[in-house]
Amino acid sequence: AEVSVRKKTFTEVQTERLEQAERTVLIKCPKFNEKKLLQYLSTYGNIDSHFFFENRGIHALIEFSEKSSVASLQDAIGIPSAVVHHVVPFKSRIFTFTLKNPVRQTDEGTQVHLAPQSHIPVKELIQKLCHADSITTQMYILLNEYQLTEENTKLRFLACSLVRDFACAYFPDSTVKPFGSSVNTFGKLGCDLDMFLDFHDTQKHATKKKKGPFEMEYQMKRLPSERLATQKILSVIGDCLDNFGPGCVSIQKILNARCPLVKFSHQPTGFQCDLSVSNSIAIRSSELLYIYGCLDSRVRALVFTVRCWARVHGLTNSVPGTWITNFSLTMMVMFFLQKRSPPVIPTLDQLKELADEKDKHVIGGYDCTFVSDLRKIKPTKNTETLDVLLSEFFEYFGNFDFRKNSLNLRKGKEVNKPESSPLYIWNPFEQELNISKNVNQPQLEKFVAMARESAWILQKEDKTQQVINKEPWGLAALLIPFGKSNPSKMKNRMKGLGSETIRSLLDSLKLNNANTLQKAVGK
Repeated sequence: AEVSVRKKTFTEVQTERLEQAERTVLIKCPKFNEKKLLQYLSTYGNIDSHFFFENRGIHALIEFSEKSSVASLQDAIGIPSAVVHHVVPFKSRIFTFTLKNPVRQTDEGTQVHLAPQSHIPVKELIQKLCHADSITTQMYILLNEYQLTEENTKLRFLACSLVRDFACAYFPDSTVKPFGSSVNTFGKLGCDLDMFLDFHDTQKHATKKKKGPFEMEYQMKRLPSERLATQKILSVIGDCLDNFGPGCVSIQKILNARCPLVKFSHQPTGFQCDLSVSNSIAIRSSELLYIYGCLDSRVRALVFTVRCWARVHGLTNSVPGTWITNFSLTMMVMFFLQKRSPPVIPTLDQLKELADEKDKHVIGGYDCTFVSDLRKIKPTKNTETLDVLLSEFFEYFGNFDFRKNSLNLRKGKEVNKPESSPLYIWNPFEQELNISKNVNQPQLEKFVAMARESAWILQKEDKTQQVINKEPWGLAALLIPFGKSNPSKMKNRMKGLGSETIRSLLDSLKLNNANTLQKAVGK
């Protein structure tokens, strides 16, 4: 639902959610009466919000009104008895509750509502889409099923807050914040949780001018490079999570990567997590996408649709490789929306023009300045429906000259490729980088072929006939791997034609497709 009140800035949302997470606990519950549990917990303080979810048993996320309520609850919690295993006595905000006097289930029989933590399978989604009245409605249904819920978002910020509890043992002023898909409005249920350890609050504290006759500073360990400091910090935090973190398993320290990180699985919340140290440019990218996602509801609906379509057809993959990434696809949608007439969203240069002094950010020599206050951005005059935008997206990239042109989101223009990568999308901030450098020629050709096929399906289909025949239509038809949707339709088209005619027709189609693809994509 579109919020009628002023949309908060990215920083305001982050700050508010991090503060909520500090007042939150996670409880693994037995089979219980929801009312009794909440009644008991409210003896420690007022509860602002709560929900239950399933993850190796039922868990409750409880957000208190005051941080002091968490401390008083912790005072009442006991240390597990070391019967089989010895325990590491770290007191976290993750608890297990069991009933002292278990009762028969019939006595406790209230069914709790469980908040979903993953999206529905594509087959179920297709059935839902078939009952919609337009492609636009179908796209909003998909968005609604796939987007992060309020509950899942709270859980993500709690996971960061729990990691921060460890980091604070070494760095009391540090914070751990989520970035990327968890906060940029384009995350789907089940996506990984990217988080970073931020020392900027410490640095702000250090820059305050002190009165008095002395220059005063801490004595600190000095290292030859920022990279080495990052590696050492992550190595220690990784060991700490591995040795003492409740539910932190499968810790991998990947310290020699371009951006050093620690990967781990956080069992209590069910998230796969990547922890890095302040990556300021990645945060600016998250905020830029947040702004685009908030400007117009069509932006997110189109991105979610295109990414779901790409996944169904094997154009994207959860493991790294030569295929298009979700980030690249998202940027392609943004570029397309900048190119509409009139544009649906502004270019990055236009957002920079609207920026004031507090929006100025230069990071490592890169200009990352753009406006943060959404009220300063004029609403678009573009009124195209989502079904038009989806069809035009496939048409646009099905005929894009990838051999010659690249996508530049700063300018919102196609510009000559600076080098020969098959797909070239300029990094909006680090302008010498291509965010789609990993994509190879066959993968790009596959994308173009699928885009053309999808544009053709949307143009040619007869919705009324398909509804009568109870066949998937509109977006539903695009989410079935091509060739599997209705093989009998292909046979019916060919009835009455001699086998030679069919063969020569298919051969010429193959030849034409190959030639036109080569022209568009280049070798």
